[in-house]
Amino acid sequence: MGTIRLKNIKIYAFHGCLIEEGQIGSDYMVNLSVKADLKNASSTDELADTVDYVLLQTIVREEMAVRAKLLEHVAKRIIDTVLLKIEMITEVEVTVAKRNPPIGGDVAEVSVTMKRKR
Repeated sequence: MGTIRLKNIKIYAFHGCLIEEGQIGSDYMVNLSVKADLKNASSTDELADTVDYVLLQTIVREEMAVRAKLLEHVAKRIIDTVLLKIEMITEVEVTVAKRNPPIGGDVAEVSVTMKRKR
């Protein structure tokens, strides 16, 4: 078993409950971690035998492009799509963070972390 991580994927998106968030948008940071059996890939040195992290980033970007009110909803969609498209993944953990959230205080970010096993 092994872990592949994509750290600090920077994305500009339009999530939030406020109308203005859907119009103005905000900066987001996504961290994704997946577990899979990487033993074969470590021997063969072939991309076909591992999890393609380019595909993982594509999934994150596509799901972040679909507006949602809640970070929880976006995180769940990312997890669902990863598990649907990449059979060898056994576990997914994702953190979606909104930078400088409009919550009336000096807060660097708010984030939601969700995890699911196959």
